[in-house]
Amino acid sequence: MSLTTDVSTPQTSRRARVRAPELRGRQWLNTGGEQLRLADFRGKVVILDFWAFCCINCLHVIDELRPLEEEFSAELVTVGVHSPKFEHEADPEALAAAVERYSVDHPVLDDPELTTWSDYAVKAWPTLVVVDPEGYVVHVAAGEGHVEALRKVVTEVVAEHEAKGTLHRGEGPYVPPEAAETTLRFPGKVIRLGGGTLLVSDSANHSLVEFAADGETVLRRIGSGERDRADGDPEVAGFREPAGLALLPEPVAARAGYDVVVADTANHLLRGVRLADGHVTTVAGTGAQWRDEDDSGPALATALTSPWDVCWWEPAGGVVVAMAGNHTLGLFDPAAGEVRRFAGTTVEGLRDGAVDEAHFAQPSGLADGGDRLWLADSETSALRWVAPAETGFEVRTAVGTGLFDFGHADGPAAEALLQHPIGVAILPDTTVAVCDTYNGAIRRYDPERGEVSTLATEIAEPSGAAVVDGELVVVASTAHRLERPVPPGMTAQLVHGASQQVKRPATEIGSGELELAVVFTPPPGQKLDERYGPSTRLEVSASPEELLVTGGGTGSELTRRLVLAEGIEHGVLHVVAQAASCDDDSEVEHPACRLSRQDWGVPVHVTPDGPGRLPLVMGGLDQDS
Repeated sequence: MSLTTDVSTPQTSRRARVRAPELRGRQWLNTGGEQLRLADFRGKVVILDFWAFCCINCLHVIDELRPLEEEFSAELVTVGVHSPKFEHEADPEALAAAVERYSVDHPVLDDPELTTWSDYAVKAWPTLVVVDPEGYVVHVAAGEGHVEALRKVVTEVVAEHEAKGTLHRGEGPYVPPEAAETTLRFPGKVIRLGGGTLLVSDSANHSLVEFAADGETVLRRIGSGERDRADGDPEVAGFREPAGLALLPEPVAARAGYDVVVADTANHLLRGVRLADGHVTTVAGTGAQWRDEDDSGPALATALTSPWDVCWWEPAGGVVVAMAGNHTLGLFDPAAGEVRRFAGTTVEGLRDGAVDEAHFAQPSGLADGGDRLWLADSETSALRWVAPAETGFEVRTAVGTGLFDFGHADGPAAEALLQHPIGVAILPDTTVAVCDTYNGAIRRYDPERGEVSTLATEIAEPSGAAVVDGELVVVASTAHRLERPVPPGMTAQLVHGASQQVKRPATEIGSGELELAVVFTPPPGQKLDERYGPSTRLEVSASPEELLVTGGGTGSELTRRLVLAEGIEHGVLHVVAQAASCDDDSEVEHPACRLSRQDWGVPVHVTPDGPGRLPLVMGGLDQDS
């Protein structure tokens, strides 16, 4: 069953009556073993959060929803509908681990075949669907930054159904899983410190752990272990899902006053750690997530977005930051206390070239290769590098082809495949070790030969690595430990695996002219903010670039006429849309305003008899589909 208008019910002046399809999947998590149906939520307002645990924007939304879930704890139930992008995400054990790792505190429907995704006609991760207490869809929002809009929608629906007598308050069906006790919990990255010890980001324990060289003996913990944001001594400092670590050169550290830079991912901050006493200081970021502000300026006055890894790289003269949240690389200067955009445009995709024109897709791992900065570009399953060029820097791709192709295959780099790599390290022979996370493998790329091989397999989501005394130390994230899976002298193997593609079906569109329509309706009590010019922005591009004859580029209208090239049947439309809305109160001098933003990478199949309109709902309901 697909999302359809219920013609038996009269439409209200504000919205159509749309019956919510049944929730169908393999299993439920966080319900104490109960298998639920939509009818079990009758009387509650329900937010369906369509997500995938590979998706950084989805992780942002999980955090955005927390205060809303607390505010409406008696009236609202959030249901995470996990519809995977990658093959690994369809593994039930991997999903259970992700639900724990990211503290998902609501029921989750496992939707491995994208059944419920298709029934609700979802086209993007993340997508939020509000269902009223009688089982009707009343609002749809794609992307992030919608929490205030959702608060207004939920408030209105609660009031409406309280008056009708169809609202039932009380506890929801969430049952927290039993907590496990391990020294590390979903660790992220590891670096070797000057004295030979190892520093590990203990992501789900929201702290850092220093180990002896054996990787097992705990020397100290830096951080309270609470999900928090606090500077200070080791026992009071607070992190939220820390990940990347970078050891500064001694002269830089002496001037900055700290030795290690930490990517404090869910706090959207960079933190500095003084190793002498473990003191933690915030060194970049405001704590607010970047939306569309200037991302260059004084470090403590400039917003960041999910920094996932950090690496001192001498050619750039600072700490390069893998800014997973907006698909860019940042550059932090510890001495000057400044941060700026280093590479990328915020468009999610794979495009090489000058750093200010390149496209990335959730960069998550960095390694200093001297004249090259290597990076794991996770969502394109790619290994890429940045290097100095005649004018500035340029980006090139060693392995990987795009957003929707992945696998485990070795051989010539043009034919090799990875699956959502998160970490990289430089081996003693200058080849590159890749933490091929969703394949559970360590891969090796030889730049001179242009070939990929496999060093080790059956590693539980490797997410970071460091070379210690010539040996590779790997963070086995879902095994909650450090491993040394590549004994000295081990020979790389060739894996002749098959390629895979995302299960998500391609969207059928017509050849020739196509109307692209991004639907955005301000929530109740808000209007588009046009005080300082256009309130909306739309950027469109395609892979391959030749797919678009006309209609690419940036403009202010959310509806655009595209012309598609003849003879190209398959491709991806990259669409970035944003809309600014404010409280609709003429008596308020400075109304509260919000920016909604969504990136779509829409795989398309172009056919002569396909639809001539492609609607993408960023907020509201599309009355024409």
